Amino acid sequence: MARVCCEFDVYTFQIDFARHVSNIVYIQWLEIGRLKLLEEVGLPVGKAAERGITPIVAATSIVYQRPVHLGDRIRLEAWLGDFGKASAMVHYQLTNQLGEQVAEATQRGLFVRIADGRPVRLGEEDRLRFVPYVERRAPVRID
Repeated sequence: MARVCCEFDVYTFQIDFARHVSNIVYIQWLEIGRLKLLEEVGLPVGKAAERGITPIVAATSIVYQRPVHLGDRIRLEAWLGDFGKASAMVHYQLTNQLGEQVAEATQRGLFVRIADGRPVRLGEEDRLRFVPYVERRAPVRID
């Protein structure tokens, strides 16, 4: 099973008043991972828009496991699970430079028509593009 991987340095402007990376930065990292996944399967946002569709996020869940600080380097891995006819769950694992998991996340995504915002089911050819990235996995738990 394939995964998309990205690495990020932590910058001063990403640090919040608690002296660790702000929650919004995690959302930005997830967005970058999701867009890279779409690029790797050959359906980047621009190409999708030419076809009159766009990917959207319907839900996001993040479980923070340890803080990320200035000077850390974060590795994000993304893959798909629960790949349905109209939507898919994107799974993310974020680790630091020591290999420690700092967070895990999921996002429910789907494609909609740009003209009216209605959900669109991808055709078989498009669905096959995503198959190498699909892995069945247990849902994220908060203990």
